Amino acid sequence: MPITTDQQIKGINFSEFAFRKILFISAISIVILLFCFFLTLVASSLPSINTIGIKFIYGVTWDPVSDKFGGFPFLAGTLFTSLLALIIAIPFSLSVALFLGEYFRTGLISAIFKNIVELLAAIPSVIYGFWGLFVLVPLIRSLETKIGVAPYGVGILTSSIILSIMIVPYAVSLTVQVITLVPADLKEAAYSLGATRLEVIRNIILPYTRSGIFAGILLALGRALGETMAVTMLIGNSHIVPVSIFSPGNTMASVIANEFTEATGKIYLSALIEMGLFLFLVTTIINIIGRSVIKRFSIS
Repeated sequence: MPITTDQQIKGINFSEFAFRKILFISAISIVILLFCFFLTLVASSLPSINTIGIKFIYGVTWDPVSDKFGGFPFLAGTLFTSLLALIIAIPFSLSVALFLGEYFRTGLISAIFKNIVELLAAIPSVIYGFWGLFVLVPLIRSLETKIGVAPYGVGILTSSIILSIMIVPYAVSLTVQVITLVPADLKEAAYSLGATRLEVIRNIILPYTRSGIFAGILLALGRALGETMAVTMLIGNSHIVPVSIFSPGNTMASVIANEFTEATGKIYLSALIEMGLFLFLVTTIINIIGRSVIKRFSIS
């Protein structure tokens, strides 16, 4: 029996309805999963929250023997390393993105550099840590000796340099995509008026892509905040508030990685889980602020 037009329309409508429901369920599942993560962290952190209270945020003493836990040194170490890595990475990321997105979009050179950038993102963080230990730490120690600083070798600067190398591919990949989306008519109009390549980049490409560039920077920052292994190997693992870029320190992720498997006692274990909750909240707040800035850039 042949299928009528009405039956075909009903079949299409049902397929469209089913597809929309699948998308809706998938989106809701992500929200529920994120909410479950948050509830699990909160529930496991309750012993520490009830015992330590708000002092956990601004306390500077981390002494498991005396059940004194302050997370401020690790918050400071996380923000110092991430922001310094971002400051180092932004010029390189923007330069590479302009090189691949404006000067060499296609061809052998473009393919080689794009593969190199993708390879940097694929290298395991422990490899970055080993490279930092054997190559970067001696260089930093030599620099510290020359300028009269305690020659630790490891510390905020060392881990930030490694972090900057690790986050460059994430910023580059998104920035290249937004640069290639700049309408050719705008650039051709500028060239027809006598603008140079530098003027086109400064006055056309960068203003047009600023929201996308900031989104790439935000993605790189999120990667830097959560990095664990390479930072753990190079930051010095010291439970003190860093006073300079050469000081050893610790991050929230690294202290969890170092001490969670050896944690004994209900409060100690709960304090480490609260540290994970703290990192979760800090990352969420930074992303919310970043999204609002991106939206403002897009509107303006």
